[in-house]
Amino acid sequence: MCRMSALAATALTLSLACAVPASAKAAKPAPVATPAAATPAAPEGLRRATAEERSLAARLDPLARAAFWGREADIDPRDAEAGVGLAQALRAMGKYDDAAQAAQRVLVTAPKNVEALLEVARAQVARGQGFYAIEPARQAQELAPRDWRAPSLLGVAYDQASRPEEALAAHSLAASLAPENPVVLCNLALFYASHGDAPRAEALLRSAAAKPGAPMAVRQNLALVLGLKGRFDEAEKLVRQDLPPEAVANNMAFLRAAAPGPAGPPRSWDSVRTAQ
Repeated sequence: MCRMSALAATALTLSLACAVPASAKAAKPAPVATPAAATPAAPEGLRRATAEERSLAARLDPLARAAFWGREADIDPRDAEAGVGLAQALRAMGKYDDAAQAAQRVLVTAPKNVEALLEVARAQVARGQGFYAIEPARQAQELAPRDWRAPSLLGVAYDQASRPEEALAAHSLAASLAPENPVVLCNLALFYASHGDAPRAEALLRSAAAKPGAPMAVRQNLALVLGLKGRFDEAEKLVRQDLPPEAVANNMAFLRAAAPGPAGPPRSWDSVRTAQ
């Protein structure tokens, strides 16, 4: 398998940085169920992190976050926040199986924990197994019907499972719940890109990139769409907003290689994805 540039990997694996980031805020999330039993005391000699320390952990790199939340989960295996935090950190490290297992452990004692259900689904999507993301994402949607994250994630999962009609319906629901959200627009755009509608994908990605707080993945996916059309100058401007010069050079080389030749038809999104 050939190695792909950061730009291509971001777009072609439907990166969760775009496809429902863990830090995204839901609109009126459903209450999180907690175990009925009392929380056990911390093992002797160990102290749970304070709320401030937990808040600061979000600034750590994934490896340090995994160590922090792993320690918290060891202190109290029923600590849902710790379990979800560990799952998110492991996923950021590319350890998708371990991430799914960490989130599943939360669901043993808190089966209605929306964050854990979403994290199981994210881990499955990240490893390219969208079929196995569908059920946890559905459960999350039932528990939090006004939360855009579940249907947006479901859209990605359905598409990976080769169920495009359900994917479009899920993305459309997410867009109705959060029409100005750049992540929702990005995921819908990637659906259209993967199904041959590059103009609509470009329009949605431009709209998403103009929104306040749009993540890097939005701009990089827009750059890929533009690059596949041979519009390299526009694509390079976007790439340079987020990446260092050496990464820019690698990504632009990939885009030029992926773009059609003078006599060839435009390169499709799926043909680039297949090249992975």
